[in-house]
Amino acid sequence: MVYGRAMATKDSREVVIEATPEQILDVIADVEATPTWSPQYQKAEVLDRYDNGKPKQVKMTVKAAGLTDEQVIEYTWADDKVTWTLVSANQLKAQDAGYTLTPEGDKTRVRFDIAIDLSVPLPGFILKRTIKGGVETATEGLRKQVLKVVKGG
Repeated sequence: MVYGRAMATKDSREVVIEATPEQILDVIADVEATPTWSPQYQKAEVLDRYDNGKPKQVKMTVKAAGLTDEQVIEYTWADDKVTWTLVSANQLKAQDAGYTLTPEGDKTRVRFDIAIDLSVPLPGFILKRTIKGGVETATEGLRKQVLKVVKGG
């Protein structure tokens, strides 16, 4: 009998933010501040940085769907995107996510993609709801935080 590997759960969403890609990436790069605008992140600590100061490896304490997890993720930065992949976690087997930024005049279209593979069984509807909430925060929450930072509020 062959057991297929559980499929990763994927989601994506777009949001238009009244800021430049650089301003948006700066907010994403300020990972220590993430818990202030993304409620599922309780703590974020930079373990390693690239030469340009952007975070490379980050340890995060994440609480979602009643589970608390310690995750280490590794970022890859470009001028118009940032992606990250899971290095280690207790509850997740894999996580690949990222933002792709497309300038539109004085605004930027931001697409967020995420794929996660859990190592603990969780009912499908709970998993979907949890990811949907995370994706909403990753777009709408990011937008609010960027506008706050850009407007100096």
